[in-house]
Amino acid sequence: MNQLKQTLSKALEQTAPLFEPVATVFDWVHQAATILDNDLKVDGRQVRQQFEQLLQTMENCKQQAASLASGVEHFLKVTRSYAPGLFHCYDIEALPRTNNDLEQLFGRWRHHQRRCTGRKVAPASVVVRGSVQIVAALATQTRSFSAADLATVSTTEWQSLRTELKGYQHKRNRQRLFRRSPAAYLADLEQKAHQLALPS
Repeated sequence: MNQLKQTLSKALEQTAPLFEPVATVFDWVHQAATILDNDLKVDGRQVRQQFEQLLQTMENCKQQAASLASGVEHFLKVTRSYAPGLFHCYDIEALPRTNNDLEQLFGRWRHHQRRCTGRKVAPASVVVRGSVQIVAALATQTRSFSAADLATVSTTEWQSLRTELKGYQHKRNRQRLFRRSPAAYLADLEQKAHQLALPS
């Protein structure tokens, strides 16, 4: 037992310098979480000021992180790239702090699509009709819609949406034609442009 205690004591003594950077970085991360938790319910401007002060401290003292300095630099880089949209949730009631729920929602939809189609990737129709398909898929999970429900839809809005989707489909078709034969696609465009330029 004494031998084990001596071994552990020696190991802790020899690795003590490694714990200081870990403790420093852990303290920064804990401070960041505390600021973002915003238990004092201050507004977004104050939260942002506190958070930017912490980021500045981390920037100035990152040498204290030793071998973890690259991780600190990555944290600073990613956090600053997200900063413009990071603090709206403190000023807008009911705005989620993260988009995790939205990501999970899309994940569930992709999972069901995979089970229905057997394809590992989302179908190309998602690009064209995703704004309708995904909303419909989610809405029908909450309740069933009858013919009477569908009859209440505005015909004008429905036609407008159909026109918009057809526009997306047309763009998608042109992209596909260009990918298949760029030279032929560009030649066709040049011919159409030439025809338009001819005097009537």
